Amino acid sequence: MASADVRQELDCSICLSIYTDPVTLRCGHSFCRVCIDRVLDTQEEAGAYTCPECRAECQERPALIQNITLCNIVGRFLSTRPDQEETGIFCTYCVDSPVPAAKSCLLCEASLCDKHLRVHSKSAEHVLCDPTTALGNRKCSVHKKVLQYYCTEDADCICVSCGLAGQHQGHKVEMLDEASKKKKKKLRNVLQKLTTKREETDTRISSLQERRRVQGEAAGVTETVTALFRDIRRQLEDLERRVLSEISRQEQRVSLSVSDLIQQLEIKKDELSGKMRHIEELCNMSDPVTVLQEPDTGDLCDSEDTWRHDNQVHGAGDLDVGLISGTLHTLSDVIRGINLCFYVQEPTDILLDVTTAGNNIQISGDRKTASVSYMNQNRPETANIFQSPQVISTRRFSSGRHYWEVDVSKSPSWRVGMCYPSIDRRGGQSLIGANTKSWGLRYYYNQYTVIHDKTLIQLPDNISCDRVRVYLDYEAGQLSFYSLCDPIRHLHSYTAAFMEPLHAVLGVFDGCIKISGRFGSWETCNVM
Repeated sequence: MASADVRQELDCSICLSIYTDPVTLRCGHSFCRVCIDRVLDTQEEAGAYTCPECRAECQERPALIQNITLCNIVGRFLSTRPDQEETGIFCTYCVDSPVPAAKSCLLCEASLCDKHLRVHSKSAEHVLCDPTTALGNRKCSVHKKVLQYYCTEDADCICVSCGLAGQHQGHKVEMLDEASKKKKKKLRNVLQKLTTKREETDTRISSLQERRRVQGEAAGVTETVTALFRDIRRQLEDLERRVLSEISRQEQRVSLSVSDLIQQLEIKKDELSGKMRHIEELCNMSDPVTVLQEPDTGDLCDSEDTWRHDNQVHGAGDLDVGLISGTLHTLSDVIRGINLCFYVQEPTDILLDVTTAGNNIQISGDRKTASVSYMNQNRPETANIFQSPQVISTRRFSSGRHYWEVDVSKSPSWRVGMCYPSIDRRGGQSLIGANTKSWGLRYYYNQYTVIHDKTLIQLPDNISCDRVRVYLDYEAGQLSFYSLCDPIRHLHSYTAAFMEPLHAVLGVFDGCIKISGRFGSWETCNVM
């Protein structure tokens, strides 16, 4: 009774047979490795995995841990029992008590234990095989004889009569063992091909999973583009308000000027009417003395200067179209922002050239960060090294459109920009923007300025950002600076005929600045 209870504990709850390579889930239940693998495969599409026993759920496919103790118990249990008992097939002739069968005879269609096997016929027609209950499948359905051959033309197992006088007469036949070996060889070839295809499929899955990660980057690009167009709409609305306000102001001024002029002309009209009546009265008088004693009629007319004044007043009533056009000219900045809609292509890594870094700045191991150092770095004094706390990139740009970004959140005083490799490395003229060979954006005392050839252009006071972006269109000769706040804001653009390749250049005078993760090339999207 105890043996039967132990036997039940060794059965897999999925296949209901004794464990084969038992593995255990986190919940503690054990199953055959093949059985639980199949169950987990069917649960994969549902997105959650559950234990067939206790329904314990987990989101990720559980790891299958081999149950070594259970493997040893199953092994010892099987070693203590005859192999025949595991088949569940018993001797046909042992009627008193069930005895495990050792062999089955295809001719007799009976299973035999070791005792009855010793007295069984040894003739060739009595074909013995491992114990089986499907004895009918081993005989020809027509001649009721044991299947001994394989017809290669019809791909069918046949008996002797089928090949001699049956429907397979004259066909090429092979012994079952020989045909089985050939088929197994073909199956192994197919298995090899399937294995190769599965590996290729795994590779493609890995590749697609890698591409799926790119979708995460798309969210960042979407956020940037959304912020860009939000800023464009804001700029357009501000520009519309300014232009309409200017038109309204001029309209009011023109209206007041015209009203004033009309009022003056009405007064003048009344004066002229009075003068006309007086002259008519003089003309109608018969007394010559009275007519001659009146002042000269020339004094009654307006002077030329009075009419010139009237014309000037009349001219002041025109709209100032030039002022309106000047206000509308700022639309070009908005258009520039639209035209800088970009598609990221091959990213270009920008690394700092340590051999150019001043001895009072420290360069990080990944060559992305420059920070002020209060200890001399003792770099070799070469012609390339800056005397000031500046450093240029190893990468240089001599064509195409490119952009790069700098995190400036940890520095209260810095300069970023681009320069020729021939820039001076000594003296005040080596600073970014203090010469004709560099263009820079400077932050100093809470004030943003752009600088080139010692000429500073002060930017609005309401700029606040932690990152800046530098755009370069080499062929067009355009270098632009943007603040990456929300919304993105265009700061300034330089136009020049570049004569040398350009390098990215950083200058840090307090704290540290870092080249951020976004850099690359873009194509202009002309949407206007």
